[in-house]
Amino acid sequence: MRNAETVLSIIQDRGKRGLPLERLYRHLFNPDLYLRAYARLYPKAGAMTPGSTPETVDGMTRAKIDRLIADLRAERYRWTPVRRVAIPKANGKRRLLGVPTWSNKLLQEVLRSLLEAYYEPQFSSASHGFRPGRGCHTALREIQHTWTGTRWFIEGDIQACFDSLSHDLIVDTLAERIHDQRVLRLIRQLLHAGYLEQHTHHVTLSGSPQGAILSPLLANIVLNHLDRYVETELIPAYTRGEQRRVNPAYNHITSKLCRMRKQGRRAEARALRKQQRRIPSGDPDDPTYRRLRYVRYADDWMLGFIGPRHEAEEIKRRISAYLRTSLQLTLSEEKTLITHARTQAAKFLGYELVTQHADDKHNRRQRNVNGRIGLRVPLRVIEAQCARYMRNGKPMHRPELMVETDFSIVAHYQQVYRGVVQYYLLAQNVGWFSRLHWVMQTSLVKTLACKHKTSVGAIFRRYGATASGPDGTRYKCLQVRVERAEKRTLVAQFGGIPLRRQPWASLDDQPYTPPAGRSELLQRLLADTCELCGATDHIEVHHIRKLADLKRHDGRERPAWVKHMAERHRKTLVVCHACHRKIHAGTFDGRT
Repeated sequence: MRNAETVLSIIQDRGKRGLPLERLYRHLFNPDLYLRAYARLYPKAGAMTPGSTPETVDGMTRAKIDRLIADLRAERYRWTPVRRVAIPKANGKRRLLGVPTWSNKLLQEVLRSLLEAYYEPQFSSASHGFRPGRGCHTALREIQHTWTGTRWFIEGDIQACFDSLSHDLIVDTLAERIHDQRVLRLIRQLLHAGYLEQHTHHVTLSGSPQGAILSPLLANIVLNHLDRYVETELIPAYTRGEQRRVNPAYNHITSKLCRMRKQGRRAEARALRKQQRRIPSGDPDDPTYRRLRYVRYADDWMLGFIGPRHEAEEIKRRISAYLRTSLQLTLSEEKTLITHARTQAAKFLGYELVTQHADDKHNRRQRNVNGRIGLRVPLRVIEAQCARYMRNGKPMHRPELMVETDFSIVAHYQQVYRGVVQYYLLAQNVGWFSRLHWVMQTSLVKTLACKHKTSVGAIFRRYGATASGPDGTRYKCLQVRVERAEKRTLVAQFGGIPLRRQPWASLDDQPYTPPAGRSELLQRLLADTCELCGATDHIEVHHIRKLADLKRHDGRERPAWVKHMAERHRKTLVVCHACHRKIHAGTFDGRT
């Protein structure tokens, strides 16, 4: 039987050539695809989260894969309803997420890898959400570097996109290219599986549940119709002209300037030159020049238009009509806006977008800022981040962290700070995060001072240090060092991140992907040997959520299996069924 990489390569080749995909269901019988899916899923914290049944990644065996394949071969596999949970959103509303069971996650990951290999070569280059090698930063960079001169931003958002996708539309769209009824039937059953809420089963008449592994890909497959509609109909209809015609007012001043210079009237020529620099060289109202550009990230999309507002309104109406009639989706009126690019800021993927204008910015005697797209950090983002560490307008300590070690506290603050700053490295005003740095640093030293019942100054003297940034510049920071015998010293640091714009910063939104070939865990699982007692039958994998779970806070000696995992610095342990039961019962004594 072919290995997973060979199978995916063959399917990808058919996608590149635009050939229909037949006999796809037979690839679901390939155990190597499930091992690959397992290697991809097990590092995630969600792998230990139960769905509507207690089943999690803990206790994973090759026998589970064999049973799953046997059920699929006999077409008796049935999807389990997801467990629905609600998480708060930034606007005060709640987002409904579905948590599948572990077996469902594993099969969905296999389906996702097969469908992604086929559809990825066919997707539009304007789509950036939930795709390998693409993310928020690639979408924003495309806008920044190719949308020069944009006059109107058309911000688009599809109302409850994941919850509103028609099941028939999803299956019919897949059926256009996938000629295998068993796969289509399996996906339709997934969409109809329903969800459990408050121990009550509910049917799903539409939508692809958020939180499901396959949902983002299914949404991209359906919304690819929107991408093609914009690229094949709207952009050709609203794009014309090679370049703008010369602005008559600019041309008049240029002719007059030449005459003044020939006549030696230098003072008047300088005045005209200053006046010329305040007038666009191209006619901004040229009726023969139009440009329309498009970017989409999941269900959020953005259009940049050069032309009059009434045509921008017409574009918005045409997209709304297409979504309603062809995809059975509705635009969110409160989020779908037309923004004047020079006087207002559009919002996309957490950034503010503007078309810049500054006549006094010159490079080689030319204006080099006018018309260029600027990315900015919204002030509300910085204020919201600072508010988490403030009370009554002043930075405060975090009492819930005082039970942690100094190393863990500093590492926690740095992790939060680094995550926010690195997302906004494309912004021109990323230096505004110096305010957040001061607030979080003050909160950090107050937390440590309260923990040790000392002063803030004493904390600075104890942990103050300097560190080199990526550019070699020295920065003041806070460092906690943990010395270990015959091992590398552990260092937790807060600060040391240069607040400078990085135009080519990259953020890959894809989850962890294992390297090509067998991962270390798969090699241990396929060895069929218990790592505690040496048994060679009924082998399972014991999982924990995080390495911190191996620590004991009651002062007692750690069990032998915990020491074994800690020494290897692994969240997994390959054991036999008997040892696994003893671990969960707390009776494993290390003897075989």
